[in-house]
Amino acid sequence: MKLSVIVPVYNMAGDNKLTYCLDSILSQTVSDMEIITVNDASTDNSLAVLREYEARFPEKVKVIDSPVNLRQGGARNLGLKEAKGEWIGFIDSDDWITPDFYDSLLSKAEETGADVVGCGYTVVDHHTFETGRIFNDNNEKQTGVLTKEKRREFLKSSGSMVMKVYKASLIRDNDLSFPEGIFYEDNCAGPVWAMYYGHFEYIPRPMYYYYQHSSSTVHTVTADRCHDRVTAAEMMLKELKARGFLEEYRDEIENIFTITFLVNTLFSYMRMTREKKLSFVKYLKRRMLEEFPDFRKNESYGLFMDEEQKKYVDILMKSTLRFYIQYSLLWFYRDFKDDLLRKDGD
Repeated sequence: MKLSVIVPVYNMAGDNKLTYCLDSILSQTVSDMEIITVNDASTDNSLAVLREYEARFPEKVKVIDSPVNLRQGGARNLGLKEAKGEWIGFIDSDDWITPDFYDSLLSKAEETGADVVGCGYTVVDHHTFETGRIFNDNNEKQTGVLTKEKRREFLKSSGSMVMKVYKASLIRDNDLSFPEGIFYEDNCAGPVWAMYYGHFEYIPRPMYYYYQHSSSTVHTVTADRCHDRVTAAEMMLKELKARGFLEEYRDEIENIFTITFLVNTLFSYMRMTREKKLSFVKYLKRRMLEEFPDFRKNESYGLFMDEEQKKYVDILMKSTLRFYIQYSLLWFYRDFKDDLLRKDGD
């Protein structure tokens, strides 16, 4: 078997999200492949949709039905246990891909000897094969055999895990998997997996369609999800320490932890109008300083931050209470201003 594509599924039957995803995988020009779908204890009609595809395409589609919700990471792990392909790919069940997505990635791997190949992606808000806003997670500086210096460059922005294809032996030989039971599992797995890539190649063409809709994780900020992001970052750091990578790549790991644990969590959390607590912000500051007290001196610090974020992190380091009050007032004013503009437009 050339390729195994793993699709975790949770409540994606509505608005033809799941069918659009599966149809795009079945339309791939790669013929020697299996599609392993994992129903993650869905409460909607997702399992019935998956069973229908399994009945229609028994030679291609396999359904694993998990009675317990393991979240996306756990569902992917179930798929990995069953995968028979020489190569592994992951697709989120509300996204889709161009017909030549896997053919292009695998051809690039065969031409270059890479064990991981990625591509660009486009963000869209409806089902279409027209490109929307285009993003490039990776770049040419990161390609080739990953020497220590190239790996340092790669770790600055390792990119999404679904826009790539992986040699199965890379995953199995290094005992790689995903954290289970939390959101943001890629925040943990991505940097850990990247430590084992031997040769990375990249195709800048946007062949993956990232669908943003009202129920997307990126649009749903809750206290629980912020706690999950913190957990993912803590798990990532613990795993990298246990695998012996911290000292060799300390600056890179410090910066990944800064962005994931502190910056992304902090500013998402503070924009919530309810649920937020000063105690959680105090915890973020305390843990950040326990692990990396001089994180602002890192040469990559601020690489993925705007000037406002850097300003408010400085305030946080001086006074948690001042930060909490000042940033809360800032977003209260912005929300109030937006409400007035919306009313004027009605």
